Amino acid sequence: MKHEPVLFNEILESLIPSRTDGTIVDATLGLGGHAEGVLERHPSVRLIGIDRDPEALERSRQRLARFGDRVTLVRGLHESLIDILKQSGTETISGLLADLGVSSMQLDDASRGFSFRYDAPLDMRMGPEGTTAADLVSSLDEYELARILRDYGEEPMARRIARAIVAARSEAPIETTSRLAEIIRGVKRPRFGDIDPSTLTFQALRIATNEELTGLDRFLDDAVSVLESGARIAIISFHSLEDRIVKRAFRRLEGECTCPRNLPVCGCGAKEIVNVLTHRPVTASEEEIARNPRSRSAKLRVAEKL
Repeated sequence: MKHEPVLFNEILESLIPSRTDGTIVDATLGLGGHAEGVLERHPSVRLIGIDRDPEALERSRQRLARFGDRVTLVRGLHESLIDILKQSGTETISGLLADLGVSSMQLDDASRGFSFRYDAPLDMRMGPEGTTAADLVSSLDEYELARILRDYGEEPMARRIARAIVAARSEAPIETTSRLAEIIRGVKRPRFGDIDPSTLTFQALRIATNEELTGLDRFLDDAVSVLESGARIAIISFHSLEDRIVKRAFRRLEGECTCPRNLPVCGCGAKEIVNVLTHRPVTASEEEIARNPRSRSAKLRVAEKL
């Protein structure tokens, strides 16, 4: 099955380069679908693609090979944007896009351990380095586990699930997705028509494993700082935690005061740096959702540098 990038047409309509021969950054390259569309639509644009997953980078390298030296691919984190641009000799960019979260390729690869639908090692890493989800569930205390499930999964039964995990691991290590899902379902019974009881816990552990929310605010500030005047930043998020951070960051960068209302004088130093083009997020059409159900939760926000 051919990879279908989420909100593909909406990204192409939104991400208009500030210079026809400028540089666009795809900060979460994945399988390169959005990047391919940008390169096709803007034949003089160069593109820097960043991803932490070596397998995704290799597949993108093959997909984008026909664009030759217009494409530079870098293995790294989008949070390292400034350093990556310095290493490539790029001072400013004509646009940036980021498709946050886990890719379809990673979700569908049972060996990566992202999904409770497969019996696999409890890994959940987007790249080959770092702490696995199994490491987290085996080492964190009940309080910290509950905090992660509550803060990153918005799981209403976070404390009970954390307690069950700690009790279960005292009997045997929790090393597979199926065992973790079984523990969760022992606490949170499935209900007809509801999402799987494991969904929110798996989301929370994936976010914690990959530190997905850590540094997102700084990344957005860094991205805007290197945009040329008139350049756009387009961010796709897939859950309310990410979208909330993007929404608040864009409002702040648009100059909205973030001080408490009872302060007589603004002390946050808000300055208008961007014009937010999507005060309500762009979402997938019914047609796209029918073709690609994972697009249902996607939200696109776009801002333009003044």
